[in-house]
Amino acid sequence: MHPELVPPDDLAERDEKERFEFKTEWDVCRTLREMGHDVRPLGVQDELLPIRDAVQEFSPHVVFNLLEEFHGNVLFDQNVVSLLELLRVPYTGCNPRGMIISREKALSKKLLVYHRIRVPAFHVFPAGRKVKRPKPLAFPLFVKSLTDHASLGISQASLVKDDDELAERVAFVHRRLGADAIAEQFIQGREIYVGVLGNDRLKALPPRELVFDNAPDGAPLIATAKAKHDLAYQKRHGIDQRPAKDLPEGVAGGLEHLAKRIYRTLELTGYARLDFRLSPDGTLYFLEANPNPEIALGEEFASAAEEAGIPYPELLQRILNLGMKGTAPE
Repeated sequence: MHPELVPPDDLAERDEKERFEFKTEWDVCRTLREMGHDVRPLGVQDELLPIRDAVQEFSPHVVFNLLEEFHGNVLFDQNVVSLLELLRVPYTGCNPRGMIISREKALSKKLLVYHRIRVPAFHVFPAGRKVKRPKPLAFPLFVKSLTDHASLGISQASLVKDDDELAERVAFVHRRLGADAIAEQFIQGREIYVGVLGNDRLKALPPRELVFDNAPDGAPLIATAKAKHDLAYQKRHGIDQRPAKDLPEGVAGGLEHLAKRIYRTLELTGYARLDFRLSPDGTLYFLEANPNPEIALGEEFASAAEEAGIPYPELLQRILNLGMKGTAPE
């Protein structure tokens, strides 16, 4: 995990905002210990040597991977997982290849289009090049980083309605995030999340839906960074995730199969959350995959597992078992 997110021994004296920041790491460490596991949190940010030292000193049966970046780069976490493979240490979550494929949003969309899975129309705008929109790509468009995740850099301004706004937002992504930008057709409608658990044999969890209880009628639903990570903002706007009810019959019946198809196509392992948009006419669009998603108690993945009859301790144990089975040395 990131050094700043190594949880303290006790959160009782921390305020709600501080507890929220440590929530995932705290929930995982506390629950694993309550289950009888010997847990040693390791903060990793800029040096690989602490990983090798910890492996030699602690001899873990499995590494529970909660790392989301290395050297401040969200793409480097896959290299840390590769190091664990070279050290022949089992680990939880996704393999490096699945991380690379799914994190590069244009690559993953091209693969899925080849397999006839519907995605929004899109175009990539590399840094350092003039912003020229292909004529078939119609407004409104949604602009974000090609590789960053966790809604980094996403705000209401990410939704653009003309070429001037498009150029301005693409420049923002290039300048502030240091990344190429992707602009994709904005799909008005419901945001649906489907968790998938497994390596070879897959289990799709019941779909969840992101809701904004206090949003004005007709306002575009945008999962901004504040909507996902700012507790006060969530409370103010009535933001929550709940079971996705009243899905159209054709969507509800095929969602589990579709989620598994996407998971296998992107070569994901361990556990992942797949994000969809459901348009008002009942058309389902795949947005992106999130390997090693938020795993805190009460968040989308754990809540879906609970709905499927998998309590939180059992969910963590399944993730451990998958890691040991999928990456253990021969």
